[in-house]
Amino acid sequence: MALGFVRPARPEDVAEIARIQLATWRAAYRRLLPRHVLDNLDEAWLAQRWDAAVRQPPGDTHRVLVAVEQAEQSYLVGFAASGPADAEALAPNEPADALGAGVVAVTDLLVEPRWGRRGHGSRLLAASVDLWRESGFDHAVAWVFEGDQASRKFLTAAGWAPDGAGRALDVDDMLVPQLRLHVAVSTEAADPTD
Repeated sequence: MALGFVRPARPEDVAEIARIQLATWRAAYRRLLPRHVLDNLDEAWLAQRWDAAVRQPPGDTHRVLVAVEQAEQSYLVGFAASGPADAEALAPNEPADALGAGVVAVTDLLVEPRWGRRGHGSRLLAASVDLWRESGFDHAVAWVFEGDQASRKFLTAAGWAPDGAGRALDVDDMLVPQLRLHVAVSTEAADPTD
């Protein structure tokens, strides 16, 4: 297990978050998404999006966390982003109130592949769950690509399960199927003896 920790993202982290996202997508999704789409992703554009998410989140329960590996130097190695479930968390034709107010949506949970299998993803997820509980969320959802076995295995090992919802993203005229996973995060659900 690596020495590392999780903390809230800072404005000075956004360029590295964008670099990690781009590197991770290009490695993890190279067989799922068209190559030219991955090749044409603009790191500066991603950094602008992350800058807005870190500096001016839409609300107090929208969070971006980063994982840091400690060695002679410290390295940003991954990140997680989440916020209250909104229209992006819904399946096609699902009613707007289908998920309810107590549901948080994970929009990103990525660890750069070269830093994988060192506990960073687990630390990001555990820190996120702690914050979700503090904010009063009782369930979480996340969309994953059906072909992304690593993410599915990671989340299901942590207790997540498909909730039956699916969708397909249109990526440059290629439909890429996704499924939605969910998990209970309330302290009552985690410890039924309370």
